[in-house]
Amino acid sequence: MISASRFWIFVVFVSFAVVVADECNEDINAVLPLPYANMTHVVCKPVWNSYIIRYSQSKDNVITIILSATYTSGYVAMGFSRDGMMLNSSAMVGWITRKGNPVIRQYYAEGFSPSQVKHDKGELPLTGIPPFVTVYGAKIHLAYQLKYPSQLKTQPILLAFSSKYPEHHLLSVHEDKTTINFDFSKGSSGSTSNSGKSPSPSNLHRSRTSHGVLGLLSWGLILPYGAIVARYFKHKDPLWYYLHVAFQFVGFIFAVATGFLGLSMYNRFGFHAPAHKGIGITAIVLSVLQVMAFFIRPDKDSKNRKYWNWYHHNVGRIALFFGALNVLLGIQLANAGSSWKIGYGLLLAAIILTSIVLEVFKLKTPSPNKFPPNPDFQMDPGH
Repeated sequence: MISASRFWIFVVFVSFAVVVADECNEDINAVLPLPYANMTHVVCKPVWNSYIIRYSQSKDNVITIILSATYTSGYVAMGFSRDGMMLNSSAMVGWITRKGNPVIRQYYAEGFSPSQVKHDKGELPLTGIPPFVTVYGAKIHLAYQLKYPSQLKTQPILLAFSSKYPEHHLLSVHEDKTTINFDFSKGSSGSTSNSGKSPSPSNLHRSRTSHGVLGLLSWGLILPYGAIVARYFKHKDPLWYYLHVAFQFVGFIFAVATGFLGLSMYNRFGFHAPAHKGIGITAIVLSVLQVMAFFIRPDKDSKNRKYWNWYHHNVGRIALFFGALNVLLGIQLANAGSSWKIGYGLLLAAIILTSIVLEVFKLKTPSPNKFPPNPDFQMDPGH
């Protein structure tokens, strides 16, 4: 007998499969003009949320693409990227105006602000067949045709949408987006790795999120507060020392994990961000030097102690600077959205405010060696 839980899991699985099959079996030829209607050797793939990609690639490397998605208002976009990032990507964007007029244009992302996403520009090799967009039922359909010098294989694809209509062809910031590696040669979503497995969009999103969270925890929280403990709490000897070591050790582990995860993403998903990668490696190398310095720390009475202190303090500050810079660059490259920017902004504000308050207290509190206590006044025993 099949248990009730397994039965319902089976029912849900079958229902999902039926829905996906129905979506791909939906006949949209009646609302599409030639050559988008009645394409031969069509491959249909659900890729993200309600997004479905239908495509056909001919022997002369002409690829016809139809993007379908649930639509109520705003715009729908499908971008082609070199490295999986929005910067320098080209996209086909379609929408239906408030008056019911269909619009489909190519855009080029020179930057991240709406004014830097230029309409009627881009690197997509469009053919002479005009792109087409229409709404049929509850879905919008974007159709266009590209011609490449060779067969299009695995390609980083950006998918995004916004419920706000473009104003004067300026796109508002998208409300949600994703990046996938789509294999146009085999009709399978995801690029094939050395193990023969295809990384899914969920794996990509999970890796990017984990990379960002670890980076924020290490360079945005633990390591800066470890440095604050060392500067402002030395009067709590030896507690400050143990706290400083604990903070920096945990932060170092998180920073190394961030770096390894970032390198893994470069290898698995083919990202190309040399500045972000170079700064991250530099920050981690400086952190390794700090750990090595811990084991060669001279005694307090050693004449070399002042040189060690100079090295330790300045290398630590440089590492923190590069770490903070790389967090900002990573958020910008990933186009992570306002929640990440606000979160890191709050972390930076808390660190700066804490440092200012403690610096004021430090300046107002006299050093115990600066004003030695006066000896007690003693009466001459002869008087």
